[in-house]
Amino acid sequence: MDLLLLGAAVALWFSGSANIDDVWSLFQKLLAAVALAVVLLGGRQILLELLALGVALWLPSARRFQ
Repeated sequence: MDLLLLGAAVALWFSGSANIDDVWSLFQKLLAAVALAVVLLGGRQILLELLALGVALWLPSARRFQ
């Protein structure tokens, strides 16, 4: 399973680097980073959850226009 996730991470990273659409490229690289984090922190779920929480809090919030 780890090798499959590592292979997917590498494929997503290179696919994101070759893509000309910035948003899709960033999304693919983010998925690759998540797959790598799952492999590295696989047995330690709390660290993975804290990492995901930190990334979610780091992202800018969207403002609603009324």
